[in-house]
Amino acid sequence: MPTRLTWVFDLDNTLHNASPHIFPHINRSMTAYLQQHLRLSEEDAGALRAQYWRSYGATLLGMMRHHGTDPEHFLRETHAFADLSNMVVYERGLAAMLRRLPGRKLVLSNAPSVYARAVLRIIGVEGRFDALHCIESTGYRPKPSLAAFHSLLRTHGLIASRCVMVEDSRENLRPAKRLGMKTVWVTREPRTPAYVDVKTASVLALPRLLGRLGL
Repeated sequence: MPTRLTWVFDLDNTLHNASPHIFPHINRSMTAYLQQHLRLSEEDAGALRAQYWRSYGATLLGMMRHHGTDPEHFLRETHAFADLSNMVVYERGLAAMLRRLPGRKLVLSNAPSVYARAVLRIIGVEGRFDALHCIESTGYRPKPSLAAFHSLLRTHGLIASRCVMVEDSRENLRPAKRLGMKTVWVTREPRTPAYVDVKTASVLALPRLLGRLGL
């Protein structure tokens, strides 16, 4: 009997649009965190964030490695929202789309689990996912690290060749493809890298793309 198909979804800018309100808020909060806890100016905090992003792929990893920052405290402080429900931008029809997809559905996100659950609840699709694998579950090793994907596969007993990774970030699709997953890039970019199997402007189109994915 073949192993059940599993859809692995990114969260931000894949299942909802985080660019208008949420990402700017998180960026401001992270810069403010560095200012407060490292006693830096706004300019210096921004420069250090950029340096850590280039070196480690995440501000959090640089803070942990060089300043002994508690990751739970950092994530709690930088993902605090006074009115998250009015900041989430998403397309209607997500729940119906997820119902039409065969197999399990998981979320793999570099965000903290409390935030991820809150967003999915606002969108109305929390109950459509079998599990969430957020930054805490990876041991604070974010995508595109292979460690994040190995953690996902190991924890949930998945076989990479029976997984479809749905992402807005092509950098995160490269390791997924390397492990044997099918890859869907959510983007309006004109070019398609070799490690992307299917490209779509919206996750709502996924049920119509099953044939192109060989499913």
